[in-house]
Amino acid sequence: MTDLPTLRESLEAHGLLARKSFGQHFLLDLNVTRKIVRLAGPFEGRAVIEVGPGPGGLTRALLESDLGRLVLVEKDPRFLPLLSELDDGDGRLAIVEGDALKVREADLVEGPAHLVSNLPYNVGTPLLIKWLTGPWTPLSLTLMFQKEVADRIVAAPGDEAYGRLAVISQATASARIVMHLPAAAFTPPPKVASAVVHLIPRPDRPPPELQKRLERVTAAAFGQRRKMLRSSLKPLGGGALCEAAGIDPDARAETIDIGGFLRLAATLGM
Repeated sequence: MTDLPTLRESLEAHGLLARKSFGQHFLLDLNVTRKIVRLAGPFEGRAVIEVGPGPGGLTRALLESDLGRLVLVEKDPRFLPLLSELDDGDGRLAIVEGDALKVREADLVEGPAHLVSNLPYNVGTPLLIKWLTGPWTPLSLTLMFQKEVADRIVAAPGDEAYGRLAVISQATASARIVMHLPAAAFTPPPKVASAVVHLIPRPDRPPPELQKRLERVTAAAFGQRRKMLRSSLKPLGGGALCEAAGIDPDARAETIDIGGFLRLAATLGM
């Protein structure tokens, strides 16, 4: 990595600018990207998938780590030549042009792998749900989000940010914010601050059918979050469903913990 031009020099040489339509904001400070990699690791020779590497700021730091193989998934073809310059021929780096929402991760890596990404803002949430509830499960996820989204992922019952994303995320993984970054850390700077969330999928996470019911319950409950559950969950059984799950029908969604929502989802299937 030391023989390469700086990220800014590489961007200028290739005439590249961030595309707003892709939600791109580049992280060019290698001190910051190295810290993110330290928070994500150690990888102990395991594979890592990075989505939306852009000019490769995080990629450079990952290639300095103890990973075994790094697979980049980049939708914007403008960055492919620049990313190819990071390949030193040792066989560790693979570059895939594609939409991360559509690729099959199991086709990209053999065996377990970690996910480390500065996610494009416009697809961060759907990608997280895909990785937490889909057929392929990563070893860990260390992901950059807008601070507002990060707060929603780790929120606790009673918090203003507590909602569907918190319930689904925490029912399937342990989650904590490990780093905050101001808008000025990015090029171009976004309008909001960002945060890195580290998630580890739970070995006892709900099976797929229960996850589907959990999504139905949380959609109804938080779709009308100011109403009592007997009203918001009326299409799914209302008060009777709540009582069968041991939940107060007069409670509101933001006061119910993860276990309560899992009981509601389990009861819905009976």
